[in-house]
Amino acid sequence: MLDLAGYADRLSVRPGETISFKVSSSGPDPFSARLVRVICADPNPAGPGMIEESIATAFEGDYPSRTQAVHRGSYGVVDAPKKLAKLTSFTIVATIWPTRIGDGEQTIVSWLDTEMATGVALALGADGRLIAAIGMGRGQVERVANTTPLVERTWYRAFVSYDGNARLLTVGTLSTSPQSPHVITKRLAHDLASASARRIFLAAFGSEPVSGHFNGKIEGPAIFDRALDASEFARFTSGKKTKGVIAHWDFARKTSSTRIIDIGPNDCDGHLVNMPTRAMTGASWDGTEMCWRHAPDHYGAIHFHADDLYDCGWDTDFAWKVPKKLKSGIYALRLTCGSHQENIPFFIVPPKMKRPAKICVLVSTFTYVVYHNHARPEWQRDPAWREAWLTQAKDWKAYPHAPAQYPEYGFSTYNNHTDGSGIAYASWLRPMLNVRCGYVTYPYPEIRGSGLRHFPADTHLTAWLEAKGHAYDIVTDLELDEEGLDLIKSYPVVMTGSHPEYHTPDMLTALAAYRDGGGRFMYLGGNGFYWKVARSRDLPAAIEIRRGEGGIRAWAAEAGEYYNAFDGGYGGLWRRNGRPPQHLVGVGFTAQGNFVGSYYRRRPESADPRAAWILEGVSEERIGDFGLSGHGAAGFELDRTDKRLGTPAHAIVIASSEGHRPEAPWVLVPEEQLTHIVTLPGIPAAELIRADLTFFEAPNNGAVFSTGSITWCGSLPHNNFDNNVSRITQNVLEHFLDPKAEFAIPR
Repeated sequence: MLDLAGYADRLSVRPGETISFKVSSSGPDPFSARLVRVICADPNPAGPGMIEESIATAFEGDYPSRTQAVHRGSYGVVDAPKKLAKLTSFTIVATIWPTRIGDGEQTIVSWLDTEMATGVALALGADGRLIAAIGMGRGQVERVANTTPLVERTWYRAFVSYDGNARLLTVGTLSTSPQSPHVITKRLAHDLASASARRIFLAAFGSEPVSGHFNGKIEGPAIFDRALDASEFARFTSGKKTKGVIAHWDFARKTSSTRIIDIGPNDCDGHLVNMPTRAMTGASWDGTEMCWRHAPDHYGAIHFHADDLYDCGWDTDFAWKVPKKLKSGIYALRLTCGSHQENIPFFIVPPKMKRPAKICVLVSTFTYVVYHNHARPEWQRDPAWREAWLTQAKDWKAYPHAPAQYPEYGFSTYNNHTDGSGIAYASWLRPMLNVRCGYVTYPYPEIRGSGLRHFPADTHLTAWLEAKGHAYDIVTDLELDEEGLDLIKSYPVVMTGSHPEYHTPDMLTALAAYRDGGGRFMYLGGNGFYWKVARSRDLPAAIEIRRGEGGIRAWAAEAGEYYNAFDGGYGGLWRRNGRPPQHLVGVGFTAQGNFVGSYYRRRPESADPRAAWILEGVSEERIGDFGLSGHGAAGFELDRTDKRLGTPAHAIVIASSEGHRPEAPWVLVPEEQLTHIVTLPGIPAAELIRADLTFFEAPNNGAVFSTGSITWCGSLPHNNFDNNVSRITQNVLEHFLDPKAEFAIPR
């Protein structure tokens, strides 16, 4: 763990509201806390540098250091019914699909108390064999293992039964095609001790802290008050009512919640901890239905992981009520303890229904969260890359910690769980190491410039606004999702940062309504409005992404698991949900390369009187052949126009990028490639690798300007903010702010 780390209970807060900070500090001395307003979070000495303003607050001062632990791993927990303590015979049965055999002992169902030597656990041993652990009292726990190891990613119906009269313990797997049953029976020397545990754990062992987490799917676990015989097992597994049920959990119920529902007679409902993945295919899924809402019996499994993490659960060190007169902006809590430093960025948004400024900067916090703690693959596979990153961080006095160094804080949805499955859930209730002032994603400044992405990269825009004297408000994805059009409708201009990639349906609806209601929208990034995400009612800090069919993906969802658990909607690309980015902003993701930038070349259409004002004062043919992000305004991820996908027929492409170096290398997004030689538009792939600087008018005197490149904002600070990218952005912003400006859709 880091010697000094922290997080806040929220990413955005309004004046008059309270934000709480949670800190873990291992030093012997107190840690100090203070507040800064962030203007630029780029540590590159070739740019403006880190620009912050100190803000006096009531919480500024010293606080006692204490280490706060992180407990990863998901599981279910249930209050044990009184009947459990009186068992003299029992059966536990669960259908399982293990995914990481060999990762220590993994529990399936447990109410075993090892200290009192009472209770029972059904587990998977480190060698892949099923294990029954039985508390015999007097400090003795009897352990019986089946003889045949299980195979990963294979369905089994695992069970343990105990006949108290004969003292016979049986453990094994029942037949699940194509697997044959494997069973072992042992006569115990003593009677089973009465259970003393107050809780039943599913997918974990109930120690303190909880341990023995299961990796894989569990479906339909049940407990009986007697040893079932073969005919009773068959009856139960065929779905027929079977006598003696103490509890039987149906994971296909309340799928969108954290509740687990008992359909037995004792109301043993429970809850889930640390966000295991729901809406997962079960043993009976046969491919006839792809949506869990339509065939719940096929989706009765939960996928548990030993590295799941929703909330670190740290205690609050201090809370702060934001003063009513503090202006909207980017802020950060600065922490220091000895030689250790930490910063925790957050956003102060305007009071509800008030608009202190005319410019609204929409901060892509959902994208930040989806990417947060991204352990980059280069960190593990390329020692030279890793050393370059560490050296650059030290030389620039940049943020010195990489997510790959600290897996205990959980990884991003661009990583995989330790069992190889994709991470589908993200949360901001943990230290987010790449959402930090001064965090550099890519080293090698001679190639990649500042090498920033997401939060620190977006401060290139706020630094530009400050340098040009523009007052602005910050709002975030959270407010847009919850408040919709009402949040932004009074702003003459709404601007995005470099990479607004992840959106809920309500967010896209609000932005489209803003545009069509006369709003002026500036999309200053690339690969925007690409993936559809969902939020949870039970876990307000959680975001879900299903990387379904299509798209550039870090992992691919399993067949049948494309529908979100949180809202039941089809996940994946917005394009596959009938709302391509071109529908909203005229351009959409077309190609990706390494973090290297190029330039745009103006097109003849730029002389059209409808758009000529955009290039006023710009004499160069090349636009943006410079910048802090990859040394060019058109780079890394590019968006282009496509009328088939929704680009308005009247849209004007002012300039298109070119000169993209082949060593990047550049690839089309998969949804544009039909075969190795045929693209969906039917033209050569090389012609689709471009960013289109685009403008179009919208209804009711609205308008849209889109840059189609992630690295555009990185060119704004070049030459002390005096350059053609800056001039174009200034021209558009001033024209969009002008209430007399008229934007009529041509007939």
